[in-house]
Amino acid sequence: MTSLDLTPLDTLGRWTGPRVEGDLPGPCSAEYLTRQQQRESNARSYPRRLPIAIAEASGSLVRDVDGNVFIDFLAGAGVLSLGHNHPELVAAVTAQLGVLTHGLDFPTPAKDAFVEAQLSMLAPHLRDRMKIHFCGPTGANAVDAAIKLCKTATGRGEIVSFQGGFHGSSHAAMALTGLVSQKRPVANGVPGVHFFPYSYCARCPLGLTPDSCTTNCVEYLERALTDGNGGVPLPAAVIMEMVQGEGGIIPGRREFVQRIRALTRDLGIPLVVDEVQTGCGRTGTWFAFEDYGIDPDVIVASKALSGIGAPVAIIMYDEKLDTWAPGAHTGTFRGNQLAFAAGVEAIRIIRRDDVLGNVARRGEQIAERLSTLRDEPWVAEVRGRGLMWGIEFADPLDGRPAGPLAARVQAGALRRGLIVEVGGRDDCVVRLMPPLNVTAETVETACTILLDAVTEAVRAAVEAQLEAQLEDPLEA
Repeated sequence: MTSLDLTPLDTLGRWTGPRVEGDLPGPCSAEYLTRQQQRESNARSYPRRLPIAIAEASGSLVRDVDGNVFIDFLAGAGVLSLGHNHPELVAAVTAQLGVLTHGLDFPTPAKDAFVEAQLSMLAPHLRDRMKIHFCGPTGANAVDAAIKLCKTATGRGEIVSFQGGFHGSSHAAMALTGLVSQKRPVANGVPGVHFFPYSYCARCPLGLTPDSCTTNCVEYLERALTDGNGGVPLPAAVIMEMVQGEGGIIPGRREFVQRIRALTRDLGIPLVVDEVQTGCGRTGTWFAFEDYGIDPDVIVASKALSGIGAPVAIIMYDEKLDTWAPGAHTGTFRGNQLAFAAGVEAIRIIRRDDVLGNVARRGEQIAERLSTLRDEPWVAEVRGRGLMWGIEFADPLDGRPAGPLAARVQAGALRRGLIVEVGGRDDCVVRLMPPLNVTAETVETACTILLDAVTEAVRAAVEAQLEAQLEDPLEA
């Protein structure tokens, strides 16, 4: 491999914006990508669309091995809530390294402080009746734990999930996920999962108008669960995201979420909210369900709990559900003391620096900057909460998802120095998830880059349509 002369992180931190020179991937990144292709699983995903090899990072910036600098609006898929290598989090982890790193599920000072910090972020009426369970170190494992808990507590076996939802890639979590392409190659999936429409009013799953969609989605579920001939036994749990993340940044409508909560409470069904991506301040409140005025029975959290990418996953649940026997759900790495130390420090910083206030302000800034896209025929919808935004692209002629256009926008943004992700139906949604402490100046630069990338990509799409019409007017 080519030897690297890495720029010190303090120099990186002083850079005021992105800098990309030459083609992507650069020669050094290309070497790493080739070696990765030769040696790693075919399941790798991010480098296929974002062809860079990362050398170092600081705050909202990353530098690849060729010296190119990018604004990172992916942030470890939402893991890095305070950006890369926040110095106070680094200090907390460094101090814990010399004390204890792995503690299984023994009580430790770091773990006790983490539990106290997490419960302190809940409203008093919730924290007084919630218990915490530490899972394996991923959100998918926590989803598995939540479903096992509810099945154990209720004695029932069916689960209701929602179309467009994403809950992880483990065997059980995948069964709860709407993405069919992920499940298709894996035979004999976990049985007993029933999918119902989510309030995705831009593409109503019932083919209704937005004014009637929310009511009918809930009524459809209500009738299925209360009809003795509806085919769905009373489930052990209903699991849902307040904002579908991988599904395309789709916030549930308030009425929809509240009626689901009322329905599950009336029928005695535990409601599991998957806050793996929305939790820890991503949408502007500590958990997204707070903004909907509901109290769930089970909360699933992972990604941003440590704030620095040290893995940890938990479920918090009503003590009435705590019917597990010892060892009912374990995980060797559930005692990650480094994550606990960082998580406590992250909450202290979030409170001290009014990070949730910054999320609200920067979210308003993004909404304002992207408002011009609502007049673009190729943009079906711009939507989001806090610092979780999506731009959905669709062909204006037939309304079909324009995945290739979203891919062009992503590639065009990367060439200009901005890392964004795609998702949603046919990957037609460009997704923004910057660090929660991102500055106004960085957001301004990123939005300018993104708007330029959209303009370029749309121009190319329009030219392609015109060429198609000239070549075959009847087909066009």
